[in-house]
Amino acid sequence: MNYIDNILFAIVLIIGIGYFTMNVKKLIRNIKLGKDVNRKDNSSERWKNMAMIALGQSKMIKRPIAGVLHIVVYLGFIIINLEVLEIIIDGLFGTHRIFAFLGSFYDFLIASFEILAVLVLVVVVVFWIRRNVIKLKRFFSPEMEGWPKNDGNIILYFEVVLMTLFLVMNATDNHFQLHHNGNIISQYIAPLFSGFSEESLHYIERTAWWLHICGILVFLNYLYFSKHLHILLAFPNTYFADLNAKGKVDNLESVTNEVKLMMDPTADPFAAPTNPDEVPAKFGASDVQDLNWVQLLNAYTCTECGRCTSSCPANQTGKKLSPRKIMMDTRDRLTEVGINMDKNKGVFVPDNKSLLNDYITTEELWACTSCNACVEECPVNISPLSIILDMRRYLVMEQSAAPMSLNAMMSNIENNGAPWQYNQMDRLNWKDEQ
Repeated sequence: MNYIDNILFAIVLIIGIGYFTMNVKKLIRNIKLGKDVNRKDNSSERWKNMAMIALGQSKMIKRPIAGVLHIVVYLGFIIINLEVLEIIIDGLFGTHRIFAFLGSFYDFLIASFEILAVLVLVVVVVFWIRRNVIKLKRFFSPEMEGWPKNDGNIILYFEVVLMTLFLVMNATDNHFQLHHNGNIISQYIAPLFSGFSEESLHYIERTAWWLHICGILVFLNYLYFSKHLHILLAFPNTYFADLNAKGKVDNLESVTNEVKLMMDPTADPFAAPTNPDEVPAKFGASDVQDLNWVQLLNAYTCTECGRCTSSCPANQTGKKLSPRKIMMDTRDRLTEVGINMDKNKGVFVPDNKSLLNDYITTEELWACTSCNACVEECPVNISPLSIILDMRRYLVMEQSAAPMSLNAMMSNIENNGAPWQYNQMDRLNWKDEQ
């Protein structure tokens, strides 16, 4: 490899990593649009969650077939891409298989990579069949039409191309094949190129090498636009997940402050605000900026696997609610807000749209039973329920737009001290009927 190749490689690498870095900055900016929430407590438990759930895939195997297959792809993709480090060094300095000096350990690594590459290819074919031939129900909900469906297939094609290029690269590397160590799979592919000259083999190997590294850089930048961003975000998402019991619902600070003000006998309800420019706190959430940053991180981390929706009792009984759609809608709206800011020099210009109504309907929100099945099922600890509850709070406390039955119940509690419509003096009449 001459200096022109080294320079070209450096340029490709800088462009690929630079564009990825730019998008990561946008991602972080968008997540920071959310309200602050403290998730720095109990770090030992958080590290354990990240190790077990994100790294160990412990919740994936609750559905054994999909779980085991996913682990194969996950391990294969992560471990095989360790050789990217070698490719980068070779590309920048003109060396060839720089880590070959590790001897038998290097041979063991390459052999492991080749076995994993074949396993990944097999699993990817199975996943493709599940999606496109068997057509599993959870991949064919209304929210999975169009781009979400194509995105799932595109990533499978990416995997096939990258794994194939890796094996072809090894099979056509004449020096590597003559070494006869580590070529546990590629030795059976090499005969396919037996009629080629040594020079032709070199060109094929170089082409596969270039396409492999360029494919990885393209894949890296594709993540920002894909549900497969969870490959990176699953780790912080599981670390910052809510550690409270699933049935616990946090109080809104804005509501707590209002109650304290009402209960304070010394407070002047007509006093002017201390900061006239301060925007009054909103009760609940109507748009993504009203959610907290962990909920926005959840939205970007969603894998669209559909486990949440397939376990949702409301969805199973024909209700319009799909927890997966809640997360996808939140991400889509957040992306829209981010694009708005990009066009307006980092400032959001009101667009007369919101997460509520324009993306998520009240029918969906009130269909939720608050059972936490979606939270329990999510393989990366996402909580669609927290978003649903915050949007319900907005409907009730800001718009008084609760369903008639709920409004009647709250009126009864206010007037009668009980959810039922009878006089407080009659509350104990039930005991006389025993």
